[in-house]
Amino acid sequence: MQATSKNSDDIKLKKIIGSRRISNYWWASTILIGGIGFFLSGLSSYFHYNLLPFVQTINLAFIPQGILMIFYGTLGITVSLFLWLTILWDVGSGYNEFNKKKGLITIFRFSFPGPNRQILLTYKLANIQSIKVNIKEGINPKREIYLCTKDQREIPLTQVDQPLPLSEIETEAIELASFLGVVVEGL
Repeated sequence: MQATSKNSDDIKLKKIIGSRRISNYWWASTILIGGIGFFLSGLSSYFHYNLLPFVQTINLAFIPQGILMIFYGTLGITVSLFLWLTILWDVGSGYNEFNKKKGLITIFRFSFPGPNRQILLTYKLANIQSIKVNIKEGINPKREIYLCTKDQREIPLTQVDQPLPLSEIETEAIELASFLGVVVEGL
């Protein structure tokens, strides 16, 4: 899934995809299935009755194997529940809007439910110093674009996802910098 963009001469809008990604659905489902399997295996060892038809778990000793299976199953179900809730609430989704007519940059994101569920940041175009590209290769590569203000703040503009190809991140940063009339740092 790619973020969608809407551009005109005076307004540039980029939608940011949050938690509703195929990989998050995959991991939430896989962890839930594994957690339920571990939990039922532990309960089977306690009740001496097979709750899973395809595995013989009644032969497990409840102490310590059964208790550990219940613990790991509970942990897996809890982590899966957290992932499903972030998907349901679509945490991290939003948009970046660069509006030359109003002279404002608006960054909007959804967070976890509560009083600060919606995060809305606005900056004046006159306060923008540059666009910074942060590229880190290695085991955990990062390719991010930041909006740098004159008071030394760096506001991330890219979504949390697989790193974009180098050419794509460079093109996006250069287009944004030319749209805003600022320089690009880090290339």
